[in-house]
Amino acid sequence: MFKYISNTAHYKEVLSRVPRVKRTLWIGTADIKDLYIEDSKQKKPFLSVLADLIRRGVEVRLIHAKEPGPNFREDFDKYPILYDGLERVLCPRVHFKIIVFDCKEVYIGSANLTGAGLGMKTDSKRNFEAGILTDIPEIVEQAMTQFDEVWIGKHCKVCKRKEYCLDPIV
Repeated sequence: MFKYISNTAHYKEVLSRVPRVKRTLWIGTADIKDLYIEDSKQKKPFLSVLADLIRRGVEVRLIHAKEPGPNFREDFDKYPILYDGLERVLCPRVHFKIIVFDCKEVYIGSANLTGAGLGMKTDSKRNFEAGILTDIPEIVEQAMTQFDEVWIGKHCKVCKRKEYCLDPIV
């Protein structure tokens, strides 16, 4: 499967996969904000979906470039399981947008983990985004390798932006 995704399809094609993850969910994004999704005809904070996954034993990893705003932090505090269960790394150099579903499918694109990027916004308020969703093993593996290299701090020792790093790995 290889799908080109634009605008509203991001929400339908990408975020709809998140609640169905069985083992692992890796999310890489430059920006993260208070984001809502529709679940059984009701609006629900995306963080509640992540909390549900963690309760089910799913490994959820999040790499983001900067600290989220107050609305996100307020929602985050509503789900105490996220404190220890959500694995997070902050890297100011991250600009990729990658979501890996169970090491089998990957979204690679321009959409941040925000309402206007991936979330529930109307077409008149949504960013113009583009991306691909695929289960082609070679592409999934390459995206996972890039994500994992940042996750383990492969580039930290030679990074020239350490003064901006709030969460140095090494």
